[in-house]
Amino acid sequence: MTEQNPFTWRHFQAEIILLCVRWYLRYSLSYRDLEEMMVERRRCVDHTTIYRWVQRYAPELEKRCRPHLKACNDSWRVDETYIKVKKIWMYLYRAVDSGGNTLEFLLSPTRDAKAAKRVFLKALHATTDSPPQTLPRKERIASADSITTSVPRVINVDKNAAYPKAIVDLKAAGVLPGHVELRQVKYLNNLIEQDHRFIKRLTKPGMGFLSFETAWRTLRGYEMMHMLRKGQCQGVGKGDVGGQVALIAKLFGAVA
Repeated sequence: MTEQNPFTWRHFQAEIILLCVRWYLRYSLSYRDLEEMMVERRRCVDHTTIYRWVQRYAPELEKRCRPHLKACNDSWRVDETYIKVKKIWMYLYRAVDSGGNTLEFLLSPTRDAKAAKRVFLKALHATTDSPPQTLPRKERIASADSITTSVPRVINVDKNAAYPKAIVDLKAAGVLPGHVELRQVKYLNNLIEQDHRFIKRLTKPGMGFLSFETAWRTLRGYEMMHMLRKGQCQGVGKGDVGGQVALIAKLFGAVA
């Protein structure tokens, strides 16, 4: 059974839709900024239409890019930052490796051990994925050796008391082996705290989100575009804008 075209029944061409979605997720732009930019290209696109495109295709972008992510190492950094949703501060948990590559992320209304366990479980699941089945057989075999194991060697966090409790629970449940080291050294988390800056820069033009679901859909797109920019997808180097455009177009079956 063939996959349905994700742009079926859309009034605008796939290339225009992907352009607006990419630009919104990558740069510090508001929906009205993009509306004006499209006018310069002689395309009349209402800002609410662009908003609907982002809500529809940002999660789809993450879904389609996931199988093409490169392996990460076994030294993790986990921290949370703040995102305003409907004038209420919520918590965006993020995990990166020692090279700055994003492992996983999670939006949570609470900052507790339950939320910490969820982000650890998501990161463990993400690092156990096998080589992409969409790749040719030879490429899958070649990439199999580079896939990281599900068990981190060390996890560095801040002084939040929820993290040790979450690790203890995961070890007791047999999800994490006993040899995994937990370090609560603040300066070692400077790497991920610096990486948080991109999300603040992107959310500022929008002045917050109107619902949890809206925030989560958009954040998934923000994070995946950030991962693309850092060169985490196979065949696309860091800062290779042309490669990013070509990969996204290929994944959605559009013309770059």
